[in-house]
Amino acid sequence: MSKTEIRTANAPKPVASFSQGVRKGNLVQVAGQVAFDPATNAIIGDTVAEQTRQALANVSAVLEAGGASLADVVMLRVYLTDTAHFGEMNEVYNEIVTQQPFPARTTVYVGLPEGLLVEIDALAVVD
Repeated sequence: MSKTEIRTANAPKPVASFSQGVRKGNLVQVAGQVAFDPATNAIIGDTVAEQTRQALANVSAVLEAGGASLADVVMLRVYLTDTAHFGEMNEVYNEIVTQQPFPARTTVYVGLPEGLLVEIDALAVVD
């Protein structure tokens, strides 16, 4: 079973040697997505809510390019820079991730490059 790179102009181009996503068989792994505008690579938004919305849009774009959707996601990992941002991120997350059964999720607190408040990656299984 071969591994296929997922590439789309609808999500930011990676700044290092990694793929936006990879598909192997029925598994689709999306690399961590941040709030970069795919067209300009500028950060979208100053708030966690705005950045969460853009990061999830980028995750969705890579999923789509790999033949999947948020409905196929079994695991989402959210990386925040501040524990105080959890509630605001969770509000937007709950607006966007609505299909049950919901994916499993882990939220961790990390350092991200200046200006970035959230990063999200996903693992999907396509039937």
